[in-house]
Amino acid sequence: MSGFIFHLPGSVLRDRSVMKPYYVKLTEGLAARGFRVGLTVHDRMTLLAEVAASDAFHIVDHGGQRHARVLNTGIAYVYPFWNLDPWGIRAMSSISEKTFDAKALDVDAATTFADRLRKRWVVARKSRYEQPIARAKIPSDCIAVFLQSESHRDTRETCHLDLRQMVKALMARADPRPIVIKPHPLDPDPSTRRFLARIAGRDARITLVDANIHDILAQAAVCVTINSAVGIEAMMHGRPVVLCGQTDFHHGAVTVTSADAMDNAIAQAITTNWPHDAFLYWYFGLNCLNAGKETLVYDFLAKVAQTGFALAR
Repeated sequence: MSGFIFHLPGSVLRDRSVMKPYYVKLTEGLAARGFRVGLTVHDRMTLLAEVAASDAFHIVDHGGQRHARVLNTGIAYVYPFWNLDPWGIRAMSSISEKTFDAKALDVDAATTFADRLRKRWVVARKSRYEQPIARAKIPSDCIAVFLQSESHRDTRETCHLDLRQMVKALMARADPRPIVIKPHPLDPDPSTRRFLARIAGRDARITLVDANIHDILAQAAVCVTINSAVGIEAMMHGRPVVLCGQTDFHHGAVTVTSADAMDNAIAQAITTNWPHDAFLYWYFGLNCLNAGKETLVYDFLAKVAQTGFALAR
């Protein structure tokens, strides 16, 4: 093997100061171990041809293409965890096809791991995107709905129900519980806000909020989303999750593929005793890389070795 080639955004190659610490640790750590390391711009159109033209192993930022000498990488919902995967990242990762068996895991290790996650995210009231500091009063025992921007390519490609179908399916249910809806903070489409204002005027159960995610989840009976990272954060709170799209964390939730399945899905989610701590440990601790660990480079090389590629220097 001649080494590793990292396919990164052009902005990173133009200004190395914006390179994420994950990539700094990997590239410097691999070079220190005697591997040749190259950096190039990630171009989806030419990627496979570039791989075929070299004998290096390729690491692709936010990639989704498959090759025997390619692993795709990106933040796995919450920092410091990263996917390093032969299929893709997040909803597209091969974790979706793996079998999760809570009984096969160490209970104490899972609890300790999940407690650390809760301290970092729940107790600190932090999330992937900036959250309001002020605490909000949220109706208790609510159906908590977290929307995503449909301008995002991955959301469009992986949803079973779109934003409007998901919300209308919830409205169609004969359930008196409050429906608390948080729009995505980066949704650029003004028609989404108009739609939400319109339905809130028609259904007294609906409340639109821009509150801190953790204030909402603390009062939720169930969390409903397409495939947002909020589903993971709901598990940190011990809340059941209903998903309306393709994910690689469906093992710890109920997935809806049609609007008429929403009622049964919510009932199933609420009545199931979910092993959330075990799942969080399995997903992040056993299937992702932790960019904060001293063993990052070693763990990275172990993932590469799992592909069957010879790690000759």
